[in-house]
Amino acid sequence: MARLALGAFLVFAGVGHLTFLRREFQAQVPSWFPVDTDVVVLASGAVEISLGSALLLWARRRVTVGFVVAAFFVAIFPGNIAQFVEHNDAFGLDTDGKRLARLFGQPVLVAWALWSTGALRDRRR
Repeated sequence: MARLALGAFLVFAGVGHLTFLRREFQAQVPSWFPVDTDVVVLASGAVEISLGSALLLWARRRVTVGFVVAAFFVAIFPGNIAQFVEHNDAFGLDTDGKRLARLFGQPVLVAWALWSTGALRDRRR
């Protein structure tokens, strides 16, 4: 059930990247990143939809998908740090305290991906 909830969460977030949350996600792209902000948001949205769909539909490969989703959450963490360091408001994170608190949510997402898929428990040895 936790794997399916994470999959639905990622699909929803990915659709948000492409549509109604696009501006909010743009605030998380680091100013130093050498790719157009909108391109990053659209590409990451497509990746989130793909990963979420894999979590929902590809139970047989759940361990591999779990590791990939966890790696994705690690890869996008610099965006969360940039939002804090650059003082960018988005998603109601309009104070440094709120932006700092959000940074502690990213390890929770990594753990959710690994736990809900049994990635650490069931990986091939």
